[in-house]
Amino acid sequence: MSAAGIPQLDEASKKELEVFLEQEQAKAKLQASIHELTNTCWNTCITGSISSKFSKTEAQCLENCVDRFLDSSLFIVKQIEAQKQQL
Repeated sequence: MSAAGIPQLDEASKKELEVFLEQEQAKAKLQASIHELTNTCWNTCITGSISSKFSKTEAQCLENCVDRFLDSSLFIVKQIEAQKQQL
């Protein structure tokens, strides 16, 4: 064990840990995006009092909001991937 109490890892274990951390970071980013989406669309579209059903206009607004949010996110991801390929 090292001085910090963490055992030294072989290369395979380091790679496995790195992949695990990347996956967990991706999950956290997805959860943050969903939270942002929910907040933005709710605040934009829900204008009346809360009931058991959304009004027709609220439902349409939510659908459009989610579609635009996903379109924007996909566009950004594609742009980032294109920039990575250029490097």
